[in-house]
Amino acid sequence: MIVLLVLDYVTPAYGTKKWGGSKFGIWGSTIGIFVGIWFGPVGIFLGPLVGAFIGEIIANKSMHQAWRAALGSFIGFLVGTLLKLIACFIMTYYFIVSLF
Repeated sequence: MIVLLVLDYVTPAYGTKKWGGSKFGIWGSTIGIFVGIWFGPVGIFLGPLVGAFIGEIIANKSMHQAWRAALGSFIGFLVGTLLKLIACFIMTYYFIVSLF
């Protein structure tokens, strides 16, 4: 669970980097995760995307490059969420098996 928790914060930053984002986009994505927590589910969902986009705009990237980095952050967020969902199913399976 600790590994999944760390991956949940690392995968959006990795996605931003992989899709051509700069350090500003990576930092924006990470900050967006933490700021998004204060805005509920929508903020958690959109925080990395908006953060990476703003970070890239601050880095004087074009709109196209900024959106590309933001999309990478969003895909990284989705991958992290998928990994947590898979882990939940595995843990549920073992819990049910241990009951019987």
